[in-house]
Amino acid sequence: MRFNALSIAGTDPSGGAGIQADLKTFSALGVYGTTVMTALVAQNTCGVRSVYDLPPDFVAAQLDAVLSDVRIDSAKIGMLSNASIIDVVCGKLQQYTIPFVVLDTVMIAKSGDPLLQPDAINKMVNQLLPLVDLITPNLPEAAALLGCDVAQDEIMMKQQGYALLKQGCKAVLMKGGHLTKNESPDWLFTQDGEWRFTSKRINTKNTHGTGCTLSAALAAIRPQVSNWQICVEQAKAYLQQALEHADSLEVGQGFGPVHHFHRWW
Repeated sequence: MRFNALSIAGTDPSGGAGIQADLKTFSALGVYGTTVMTALVAQNTCGVRSVYDLPPDFVAAQLDAVLSDVRIDSAKIGMLSNASIIDVVCGKLQQYTIPFVVLDTVMIAKSGDPLLQPDAINKMVNQLLPLVDLITPNLPEAAALLGCDVAQDEIMMKQQGYALLKQGCKAVLMKGGHLTKNESPDWLFTQDGEWRFTSKRINTKNTHGTGCTLSAALAAIRPQVSNWQICVEQAKAYLQQALEHADSLEVGQGFGPVHHFHRWW
């Protein structure tokens, strides 16, 4: 069976993040990719220059066009930008059945530029989180969702992961890349338990789109495996290889992209 995945996200003209990265990840992992754009983002490896939020009615029309026609086995949600678009996505998740939905809680670009309006955070927490199957916050994003300090160690990471579960999430993958250690620990929390994953840090500045790539990989892999633990393990392995081969690319003057097609190039 060939699976179909949907990316609901913003764009990246430089190709390293957003919908462009999601489609590359889906393809690299053998899944057919479909897309719904929420925002047109003028960005490159150095930063975000401008954001044009698409009208909510047009986002809804795109979702209806895809979901009424294509069997979607999983979805990845990335940049939603504002509260009105979150309302639209919540409504469509309730209207259509998607077996697995991964939410990458995108708030800030790698360059530090904001990608989610402040008034939309509460709506994301109260309305969207209970509708998805897995969220993938990094440490600053988790703190913003909970309205607390950024975790400084794995003890705080675990506390915040369980706090997000209490907000209505079915599963939480806390990403520990912001911790200053030789390894990068991630923690998966579900109603059935907790699991720790780790990988060595790669010495590269080419990390643009790592969050997008990981969440897209999770969405691509989940219909093919039996649980989130296996899914996270395989998605992290794919991202690790994409990071290890990132320096073989020559894209941009800032934070370059990971190498999505490292297996073939």
